[in-house]
Amino acid sequence: MKTFNELKLAKELIKFQSITPLDAGVMKFLEKKLKKLGFKTKILQFKEKGFQPVKNLYARLGTKGPNFCYAGHLDVVPPGNIKDWTINPFRPSVKKGYLIGRGANDMKSSIAAFVSAVSTFLIKNKKFNGSISLLITGDEEGDAVNGTKKVVEYLKNKKEKINFCLVGEPTNPNKLGEMIKIGRRGSLTGKLTIFGIQGHVAYPDRANNPSSIIVKVLKKFKDIQFDKGTKNFQPTNLEVTKINVDNTADNVIPATAEATFNIRFNNKHSSKSLIKKINKILIQVNKKNKSKFKIDYKVSGEAFLTKPNKTTFMIQNIVKKVTNMKPKLSTTGGTSDLRFIKKISPGLEFGLVGKTMHKVDEAVSLKDLRNLTKIYSKILEAYFL
Repeated sequence: MKTFNELKLAKELIKFQSITPLDAGVMKFLEKKLKKLGFKTKILQFKEKGFQPVKNLYARLGTKGPNFCYAGHLDVVPPGNIKDWTINPFRPSVKKGYLIGRGANDMKSSIAAFVSAVSTFLIKNKKFNGSISLLITGDEEGDAVNGTKKVVEYLKNKKEKINFCLVGEPTNPNKLGEMIKIGRRGSLTGKLTIFGIQGHVAYPDRANNPSSIIVKVLKKFKDIQFDKGTKNFQPTNLEVTKINVDNTADNVIPATAEATFNIRFNNKHSSKSLIKKINKILIQVNKKNKSKFKIDYKVSGEAFLTKPNKTTFMIQNIVKKVTNMKPKLSTTGGTSDLRFIKKISPGLEFGLVGKTMHKVDEAVSLKDLRNLTKIYSKILEAYFL
């Protein structure tokens, strides 16, 4: 049985320029590695009109339950200006105890750590009571349409049972061992257009200025007191991210005004209840100002919470033993693919320190990488033995 070194494998994965949603051959590469460990694998490519096709990988070792699944993504964000990097982002390098490269932090190193942990586990435990699986996507950093969401649908149709899932996203703010994610807030984006009446600025009575109306609307949005948070979640917040009045003349009242806003909401709300609240305000303001509006909504995910269970506490204790820190059970941060996986399995997120993700010279501490591999290996031992 072959064992895989986490640092060597992380370097190999980083070399693939798998900028979302491009595969660049990385799924096939990982598939070959997993087959050497005895996994049965399937590359799943999904297509949906209007979006680029995406390759995903599902691999399973064993046929018995329980099935412990590791989930993550091999797609990365663009490197930006390569001249700003101290190295070529796709030619990983070790400097002063850190592995540098695009995806070193988010999250190719986590996948390398899990594969290495599995290989170590299998050396000592060729026969174990259960199955280990990997659910790897190439669409986490992108539209998330042809990725994990579709894989989950595929697994449901195949009646594939997953008993617990660990997502390897970088969850720690500053030090390995600080935080485990047991849920996430939901995300709702609204793209709003207010239609007024164009006219001369000297004759405002002959026009209806949509920019004034959109300001009123956005003020009412910001004044909403959604909630004060809960035991597990921070308060719901709405942030205006774009305001645009496409007007090239200074003496013309524009015909339209646009704005985009995002609501990060806890489990006191659903996207439907928030849309209802927002639409009510829009109807009231526009009726009063004799204007019309159009709004398009996009729901990236609903708020969810995995109620801590014995597996959660087992993982928390292992992290504490390895790092000497008891990780906080948290729901902070953005969305992750656990929002899809939760439909078929309970789970949590634990990975590396996220300080450099998406940045120039993205990096992971070699010590953290070794410890993460150790944590993942001990989790398998505790779960199955």
